[in-house]
Amino acid sequence: MQSVATFAALLVVAVFLVPFFKRAGLGTVLGYLAAGVLIGPWGLRVVHDPANLLHTAELGVVLLLFIIGLELQPSRLWALRKPVIGLGGLQFFGVGALLIGAARLLGLGWAEAILAGLALALSSTAFVLPTLAERRELHSRYGRETFAILLFQDLMVIPLLALLPLLGAKSADEGVSPVIGLAVLAVVVVIGRPVLDIVFRHVSRIDSREMFTAAALATALGLALLLEASGLSMSLGAFVAGVLLSDSDFRHELEGSIAPFQGLLMGFFFIAVGMGINLGMILEHPIEVMGLTVGLVAIKGFGLYALRRLVGASAKVSRMQALALAQCGEFAFVLFGVARKSAILPTDVIEQLVLAVALSMAIAPLLLIVGDRINAKEAAAQPEPQADEMPHEASTVVIAGFGRVGQIIGRVLRLRGVRFTALDKNREEVDTMRRFGINAYYGNAAHLAVLDAARVGEAKIFVLAIDDIETSLRCAELVRKHFPQVQVVARARDRFHAYRLMDLGVVLLMRETFKSSLDMTCMIFEALGKSPASARQIVDRFAIHDHELLKREQALYHDESQLIQSAKEAHEELAALLEEELSATAAQTEIAPPPPGPA
Repeated sequence: MQSVATFAALLVVAVFLVPFFKRAGLGTVLGYLAAGVLIGPWGLRVVHDPANLLHTAELGVVLLLFIIGLELQPSRLWALRKPVIGLGGLQFFGVGALLIGAARLLGLGWAEAILAGLALALSSTAFVLPTLAERRELHSRYGRETFAILLFQDLMVIPLLALLPLLGAKSADEGVSPVIGLAVLAVVVVIGRPVLDIVFRHVSRIDSREMFTAAALATALGLALLLEASGLSMSLGAFVAGVLLSDSDFRHELEGSIAPFQGLLMGFFFIAVGMGINLGMILEHPIEVMGLTVGLVAIKGFGLYALRRLVGASAKVSRMQALALAQCGEFAFVLFGVARKSAILPTDVIEQLVLAVALSMAIAPLLLIVGDRINAKEAAAQPEPQADEMPHEASTVVIAGFGRVGQIIGRVLRLRGVRFTALDKNREEVDTMRRFGINAYYGNAAHLAVLDAARVGEAKIFVLAIDDIETSLRCAELVRKHFPQVQVVARARDRFHAYRLMDLGVVLLMRETFKSSLDMTCMIFEALGKSPASARQIVDRFAIHDHELLKREQALYHDESQLIQSAKEAHEELAALLEEELSATAAQTEIAPPPPGPA
């Protein structure tokens, strides 16, 4: 019963703490670590022996490596080879060398320093990638490069895991020769893919999801145990199993089968690590612990910044990458756990390093906030670049925002010989358009001086196709106030953007995905068996009714309760109208005279 109570306590604490940490922007890993501290020996003492839980939870790491292997298709790696190998190698080996040097200065031997330095050079993929996605920076230059660096780090975990047992003091006692482990690995790589392909094709014929999941778990754990028995690590075996299946037809189904187990067990792994964190060190040696943490983050941050500047990156890109990757990662816990088993590092050193890793992850969100503050100050201190010199002749149409929407409008206008002037504040986009012979100019259309220079007052139509909602609204307000005679045709991101544009007096507007969504709905009805005419009738009636509803609800959108009530009433009203129209159409079809037969 004690194990059931422990399991329940783990789940309860995780359910309460992890969402809180994620909403606070601190990441799920830190939430799991905090849960472990709370119920461990230094907290509520629900669990007195975290070592037993850690032994079970290590299966989560094994399954995580299996999924990473599944995602590392050779073709994908080859396409990303330059940024992954170039930037990833620069960060890992460059920063790792600095950390190895620091470890040597602190008195560690060469083997210990190499292990500690390379393990601490890793950053947290589980924190950085979701954070960049939430900040919408994953597709920026520094976001793409950061992803490549993290991918290289994930790959480096595998050789590190393979080398650790060979360096450990216990490996010699176990009597397993390194040559045997490497030979077993070579055999698995050569014959593994065809054998696994036969196995999963056999399992897929049974058409049982449970059996497929069982086969996936058996593959990951089986190869993990095989390589562990050969003197290598379980994690390496699971990774090799994933890579062998990465190009198979079953890759996505395997990932979906394993992911729930992997996520839960990884959570338990971090909880167990949190239980093992020696908080007493903070009380006994606060200066040493904080000094180690600050020094670790400083070496990683300043080291990566200097290396990126050395190879030609801008100050902003270098700074944001350095701050994003200055913390240590979850795989440091894995590597230090293996190092503890292999007796490579003393226990007290591992406890200090684990605590420093956890604290570095705790301050990671603060580092990004510091970066945002620095960027904001630099942007405020630097005046906005001067807009391009605008054409001397006025155009019939002025397009503000020449992205995916503005470009399509511009292409059609150009085909029909309608003269237009395009404004955009993305210099690269403007330069690209000019190479295609389009009258595109750099300038922020939310500034009155730019609108005057573009001679908006002499145009007939002002097309508002700016993607950013607040910039779009500022631009609309300026045009309506200073050029009321110009007709505004606006793009709205969503319904509430449309309401705010209507408040400013914009009448002609289009929600950017509205038409395409209706066309897709029409396809769905046709696929469900309705005739094209009936499908189009339903969609057209919805469009007319929704347009009327948009105008009606403009006055209500500030009051959520009234807006909800209006939406419910509109739904019932539209359902009744559609039912009447479709019934009337069906009745007319039934009483229509049959077509005349052949004479």
